[in-house]
Amino acid sequence: MTVDALSVRGLSRNFGNLVVLDDVSFTLQAGRIAVVLGPNGSGKTTLLRCVVGADRPDAGEVRVQGRRADETDPQVRALMAAALDDIDFFPDLSVVEHLELVAYAHGGNAEPVEEVLAELGLEPARDQLPVTLSSGQRRRLALASCFVRPRRVLILDEPEQRLDVRGRQWLADRLRREREAGTAVLLASHDPELIDAVVDERIEIGR
Repeated sequence: MTVDALSVRGLSRNFGNLVVLDDVSFTLQAGRIAVVLGPNGSGKTTLLRCVVGADRPDAGEVRVQGRRADETDPQVRALMAAALDDIDFFPDLSVVEHLELVAYAHGGNAEPVEEVLAELGLEPARDQLPVTLSSGQRRRLALASCFVRPRRVLILDEPEQRLDVRGRQWLADRLRREREAGTAVLLASHDPELIDAVVDERIEIGR
């Protein structure tokens, strides 16, 4: 029996009396790309935060390749890479050192680092500390942190933000390569061109 790469069942999240997520369920197979759609304030980011374990749902469960999602579980951490808006960087490490550490910490090696730096145009900033980067460079570093490490599930919150036209073209191509490699990708996006170019499934919430 095939195990879903990502399974979300009955997920609910409330903030006081405000219901943000109400019984959200879906599955995502390996090698498929799904986008979470909904109006502003519908809970797209909250859903992604619950999926990666950065926020705790009030009900329901998330499973990654059959394992209950728990950010303290090293096997779950090894399977899932994520770039959300609040990603932290190692403040005392340069860009290249940060990426090398991320790769090694998740059981990989430094081999992809140079390629990813070049793809994302971060080579000129390779020796800079994260605090010295522009907001666009920090966003690209967050994406780079996902692509230098092993992963079976990739979670991205509006990855097109602060990317120029060339960067968005690169992103679409990169996501296609992720699909070809068998990675399951879940993203929230407001870019209709990106959605039309790469998405296999649409998950609508808050309607």
